Amino acid sequence: MKEKIQQSYGHIFEKELLDEIAEVGVYKEVQKGDKLIEIGSYIKSIPLLISGAIKILREDEDGDELLLYYLERGDTCSMTMTCCLGNQQSKIRAIAEIDTELIMIPVNKMEQWSAKYKSWRNFVFDSYNNRINELFETIDSIAFDKMDERLIGYLKEKKRVTKDNTIQNTHQEIAYEMHTSRVVISRLLKKLEKLGKIQLHRNSIEVIDL
Repeated sequence: MKEKIQQSYGHIFEKELLDEIAEVGVYKEVQKGDKLIEIGSYIKSIPLLISGAIKILREDEDGDELLLYYLERGDTCSMTMTCCLGNQQSKIRAIAEIDTELIMIPVNKMEQWSAKYKSWRNFVFDSYNNRINELFETIDSIAFDKMDERLIGYLKEKKRVTKDNTIQNTHQEIAYEMHTSRVVISRLLKKLEKLGKIQLHRNSIEVIDL
C-alpha cells in the first residue's frame, strides 16, 4: 500500500504524512457501479483515490440524478470533508465509474493533519477550489449550453475519465445523469451518429470523432 500512496500522493505530501496515511488508512477496492456514499448517510471516513474514477451525483425530490463531477487519482471529495467536519448527512451519492482503488482516512485525522501538516491544509484548500470550479462549470453548462453541446461535453468527459472510446451506458442512464429525458438523449445521439461523430451499439456508444 505504501508504494501506491507514494505514486499517487508523493508529489503532494511530505514523507511523515505519507507514513501516517499508510498507518491509519484502509485500502479498499471497488468495482464499477459500486456505491461508496449514499445521500442521507453519515460519513466516517474520506477517500483518497489511488486509481480509477468516482462520479459524484445529486438527486432531486423526484429521485432524478444530476452528475456534478468526477474524482480521479490524487483527488478527494470536498463535499465529503464538509459533511465529516460538520457531522452532517451526505448530500451527494458517490458511485465508482470504473474499477477503483482508494485509501479511506478516518474523520478524526482531518483536523489533526490540518494543524500538523501544511501540505494537507493546501491539499484540502485545493480540493475545495477544484470542486467549486467544477460545480460552476456544471451550472454554466446547464444554464447556458444547449442540450446537444452538453451531451458532447458529457461524452468527451466520459471518454477521458474511463480512458475508453466505448462508453458503457444506456440512453436512459445518460438521461438520468444529465437530468433530462431518454427521448431527448436518444434523438441527439442519433443526430451525432448521422454526423459520423459516434457509433451506437446496444447499451454502449463508440466515440469516433468528438
